[in-house]
Amino acid sequence: MTEAGRTAITRFVDELKRLRRLAGDPSLNRLAALTADLDHPLPRSTISDKLNARSLPEWEFVASFVTACAAHAGQLGAPLPPEVADPDRWADRHLRMLRAVDGANAAGRLAASARAGLERHVPAAVPRQLPAAPRHFAGRQAELAVLDRVAEQVGAPGGTVVVSALGGTAGIGKTALALHWARRAADRFPDGHLYVNLRGYGPGAPLTPTEAVRVLLDAFAVPPPEVPTTLDGQTGLYRSLLAGRRVLVLLDDARDAEQVRPLLPGSAGCLVLVTSRDRLAGLVAVEGAHPLRLDPLTPAEARTVLADRVGPHRVHAEPDAADRITAACAGLPLGLAIVAARAACHPDFPLADLAAELTAGRGLDAFAGTDRAVDVRTVFSWSYRALDPATARLFRLLGHHPGPDVGTAAAAGLAATGTREARRLLRELADAHLLTEHRPGRFACHDLLRAYAEELAEDQDGAEGRAAATHRLLDHYLRTADRASRLLDPYRAALDLPEPAPGSAPEQPADTEGALAWFAAERRVLLALLAREHPGFEAHVHRLARALSAYLYRAGYWPDWVAAEETALRAARRGGDRRDQAQAHRGVARAYLRLDREDEALDQLRQALERYADLDDRVGQAHTRLNLAEVCDHAGRHAEALRHARSALDDYRAADHRAGQAKALNSIGWTLGRQGRHREAVDHCREALALQLGLGDRDGAADTLDSLGHAYHQLRDHDQARAFYQEAARLYRETGNRPEEGLTLDQLGDVVAAAGDLDAARHTWRRAADLLERVGPAERVDAIRAKLAR
Repeated sequence: MTEAGRTAITRFVDELKRLRRLAGDPSLNRLAALTADLDHPLPRSTISDKLNARSLPEWEFVASFVTACAAHAGQLGAPLPPEVADPDRWADRHLRMLRAVDGANAAGRLAASARAGLERHVPAAVPRQLPAAPRHFAGRQAELAVLDRVAEQVGAPGGTVVVSALGGTAGIGKTALALHWARRAADRFPDGHLYVNLRGYGPGAPLTPTEAVRVLLDAFAVPPPEVPTTLDGQTGLYRSLLAGRRVLVLLDDARDAEQVRPLLPGSAGCLVLVTSRDRLAGLVAVEGAHPLRLDPLTPAEARTVLADRVGPHRVHAEPDAADRITAACAGLPLGLAIVAARAACHPDFPLADLAAELTAGRGLDAFAGTDRAVDVRTVFSWSYRALDPATARLFRLLGHHPGPDVGTAAAAGLAATGTREARRLLRELADAHLLTEHRPGRFACHDLLRAYAEELAEDQDGAEGRAAATHRLLDHYLRTADRASRLLDPYRAALDLPEPAPGSAPEQPADTEGALAWFAAERRVLLALLAREHPGFEAHVHRLARALSAYLYRAGYWPDWVAAEETALRAARRGGDRRDQAQAHRGVARAYLRLDREDEALDQLRQALERYADLDDRVGQAHTRLNLAEVCDHAGRHAEALRHARSALDDYRAADHRAGQAKALNSIGWTLGRQGRHREAVDHCREALALQLGLGDRDGAADTLDSLGHAYHQLRDHDQARAFYQEAARLYRETGNRPEEGLTLDQLGDVVAAAGDLDAARHTWRRAADLLERVGPAERVDAIRAKLAR
C-alpha cells in the first residue's frame, strides 16, 4: 500500500471517528450492541480494527456504524442532523476513498478489497446462469426434499455459507437433479444464480480454481482491468461481491475438494450446490457440507422416465419389454437416456427388439453412441482414468466378482494383497463413486460399471491373469465357507479341498456365531458365484456349493439350497469325479426331501448308493442309507425306514464312525417311536445322546434330544418331554438351525398345553410361528395359528 492509499483510508476513518464524537462518543461495546439486530452486526473487535485503520472499512461496516451512531444520539435526546448521517453522503465518501486506494496500488491486498467495495457502489449485474432444466425428470422425491431442507438453513442468524455435496457414479443423474432443483428453488435466491462446469471428469483438463473464479467474476461483469492478478485477490473480490446477497452457486462436475474451496462464498445468504463423482469428504469434514448420494432409480422411476421419453402408449403396449429395458439399464439414467433416444428415433421399432439388443450384445455395446457425452463406456472411462494403478487394477478385478457386493477380506483375496491395502483401495473406488459402501465394510458396484470392469479386465489383464484372479476368488470363498460349515457341523462329511491359490487369504470365523454371520453376509454373493460358469474350476464349485448347503439348510433358504445342490451335481459331473458325484446326489436328495419331492429324492439316493458301492465306501453308503430312512419315514414306510437305519448302523460300526453310529441310533429310535415302540425308542436315543455329548456333536445331539422329547410326550411324561424339547430348542438356536428350532418349539407347546399351562403353551407356539413364518412349511404355520386361535 502506497502512502497515498494509506492516507485515503486514514482520512476516511477520521470522518468516522468525528461522527462517533458527534453522536455522544458511544463505547465500542455500545456500538456492537446497537448493531446486533442489523443485517450486518459489528463485533467489538471489528469496530476497533476499522477505527484504527488496520483494515479497509467495507460498505457493510460503514452502513452499520453510521446507523448505530445515529441511534445512540437519538437515545441521548440529541439526534444528529440529517446531513451528518445521510447514507448517500457516506456512500459518496466511501466511494472516493475506495477509488483513491484502488488507484494508489492496483496489486495490493487492500486494493483488492477496495475494488470489491467499488462494485457495491455501481449497479451490479444479476447473473442468471443456470442451464435449462432437464426435460425428462422423474422420481428423486426424497433427494429433492433433502435439498429443500438444506436450503432452509440459508441465511440463518449466525450461520455460514451452506454447501451441499451431491455425489454419485457416472451417469447417475447428478447434474439433472441439481438443475431440476435449482430451477425449482430459483426464487429463493433473488440476487443471482451462478453456474460453472468445473470439468472434473471429462475429455479435457479440469478447470483450475483461477479459471473457475474468473468465470464467476465475469458473471458480475467485473471489468478485466479491475480483476486482481492473484487467486487470493480474485477470490476476495468474488466473496465481496456476494457479501450480503442471496445467491445460488452451482458447481458442476467437481474433481475434488481443493478445486471447490476457493469458489465458496463467505456469506451466510448463499447456497453452494456441488456435483461430483468424488465423495468430497474434505468438504464434508472441514466446511460442513451436507453430503447427498444418488442411488440408481427405482424400477418405478425408471419406467416413468422411459415412458416420458418414448411415449406412454409404447410402454403400455409392451409392458414386459419396458421392464426388461429398465432392468438392463439397472436404474442408470444415462443408460435409460441412450436406449430411449434410440427408441424415439425409431418409433416403428418394437420395444421388445430393443430389449433383446440390450441382452444380446457384448457388455456395453448396446449403450454405445457417437456422442462421447452419451456413450456409457466413454463416460465411465473419465472416472477410471483418474485412478492410480493399484486402484484401477482392483476395479478391473472386481469385474470377476459376481456381486451384489464385496467385503474387504474378499477384495484382499481377489487382489492378492493385505486387508489394510484392500480397504484403502476400496475406499478410493468409493470416493470416485465407482463403488458404494452401502454397509460398513461392504461395497456394491452398479451392474453396468461391473460390465465395464469386466471389459477392461478382458482387454488389459490377459487370459492367465484373469484365470489367476478367478482361482483366488473361488479359493477365498471356498476355504472360508468350509471353515464356517465345519463350525456349524463339525461331524459333517469332510471336503477334500484343492490346492490353495497363491495369494489367497481366506477368513477365519472363530465360532458358530461368527460362521453364521459370515454366511448371512455372503449368501447372495456365494449363490451368484455358483450361478456362473467356471471352466476348469469344477472341484471348487462343487465343494463351495456343498459347504454353503450347511448354512442354507439351517437358515431355511430351501429353494436356494436346492439350487446350490443342483449346481454341485452339475459341477461334479463335469469334473468326472465319482465320489463328488455321489456326495452331490445325496445333497440334492436331502434338499428335494425338504420340499416334499420324495420320488426325486429317492432316485438321487439310489444313484448315490450305487456310486458309493462302486467306490467300496461304507461310510458313504451309511450316510445314504440314513437319508433313505428319512425318505421312507416321510412316506410312512416305517419298517423300510428301520431296515435302512439298522443297515447304516452296521456300516458305521464297521468303519468305527462314532458320530455316524449316534445318528443311526437316533434314526432307529425315532422310527421305533413312529411305530409306537416308545420305550425302545428312548433306549436307542439315550445311547445316541451319550455318544454325541461325549463327541461334542451339538448338531446331532439336538436331533436326538428332539426325538427323546417326542418319545416322552407319547409316554405322557410331560416333565421329561418338556426338558428334552427345551434343550433341543436351545441347541438348534445355538447352531443357527431355525427350521428345526421352530418345529421343536411347536412340539414343546403341545407338551406344555397337555400339562395344563395354556398361557405358556401359547407363548411357545407364537415363538414357533414367528420362526417358521419365513423358514417353515406353510401348512405347519397354519396349524400353529389354528392352535393359537382356540
